Amino acid sequence: MKNLKLIIFLFILFFFTAGSKESFSQSLRGLVNEGVENYDKGNFSDAEVNFKKGVEKAPENFEAKFNLGDAFFKQERFDEAIKSYNSSLAFAKDDIQKARVHYNIGNSLLKAQKIKESIEEYKKSLKLNPNDQEAKYNLSYALEMLKNKDDQQQQKNDKDQNKDKNKDQNKDQNQNKDQNKKDEQKDQQNKQDKQKQDQQDKNEQQQQQQPQKISKEEAERILEALKDNEKDLQKELRKIKGKRVKTDKDW
Repeated sequence: MKNLKLIIFLFILFFFTAGSKESFSQSLRGLVNEGVENYDKGNFSDAEVNFKKGVEKAPENFEAKFNLGDAFFKQERFDEAIKSYNSSLAFAKDDIQKARVHYNIGNSLLKAQKIKESIEEYKKSLKLNPNDQEAKYNLSYALEMLKNKDDQQQQKNDKDQNKDKNKDQNKDQNQNKDQNKKDEQKDQQNKQDKQKQDQQDKNEQQQQQQPQKISKEEAERILEALKDNEKDLQKELRKIKGKRVKTDKDW
């Protein structure tokens, strides 16, 4: 449904009475009519005062309560308007008045963005007055608003789900990236440790292969020891030569 426009119909009751100006301003009907005049001039706060006085004078008066709801509605005080309309419902004289109450409650709910609740009120209004074209139109309008709202909510839910999915994927990717980085660092450390150990083993091997250097004093000491050993060795050899070697037989 394109180019929908909400039709707001506020049911203002007009009353006419005869009598002096003083009696008119003091009577219930006078208060209600004075409120209607202020309402028509756009003086909604003044109209509210008049209708409230009428409700105080006659708490069971349908017109005063209903029109007070209209004054609240025009001031965008929708919760108060709904309360006043509901209060008037008990004193409605016929189904037509009841239908207008439900219709105006529906409008108040719709303005307050309570779309589902407004749909139910329009249905109640049409049940009491099936020929009300304005109620039919506003019902269609509210149903279209609800559909659009549901579609927007579904799109938002889908977007949020995709966002959460992407977030989880990014989280997994980051975790994998961190793990890969840790593995790389571990491999690099192991490689460095191996290179260090290999170099250490190589140094030890080279040290073992290289002859140990000795000082001059140490060398002389070793030579003296060898000379002494040589003397002792020669002495032992001479002893062996001076002995007779035994054989098994004398030839």
